[in-house]
Amino acid sequence: MRLPVLEILVSGALCAATSVQAQTYDPAYPVCLQVYTGGFMDYYFECAYSNIAQCQASASGRAASCVVNPYYAGKGGKPAVRHKRTHHQ
Repeated sequence: MRLPVLEILVSGALCAATSVQAQTYDPAYPVCLQVYTGGFMDYYFECAYSNIAQCQASASGRAASCVVNPYYAGKGGKPAVRHKRTHHQ
């Protein structure tokens, strides 16, 4: 009986951990507000800001910080493609 209960708890923890990592940035805005909701790696992004000052006004008094959106597409552009760095010897 213990094994199925442990299996359910572990799978639930894995689902919760991957949902945080799966969050994406909206490429339409250059600045995102990262809002912390408590716990380890428990946060979400609000990508709806045109500049840092606008974001900071929204972050004021909250457990939040402003970050530059690495996927911002620019005006009429495509989202930036992120590549893994490889080291050649």
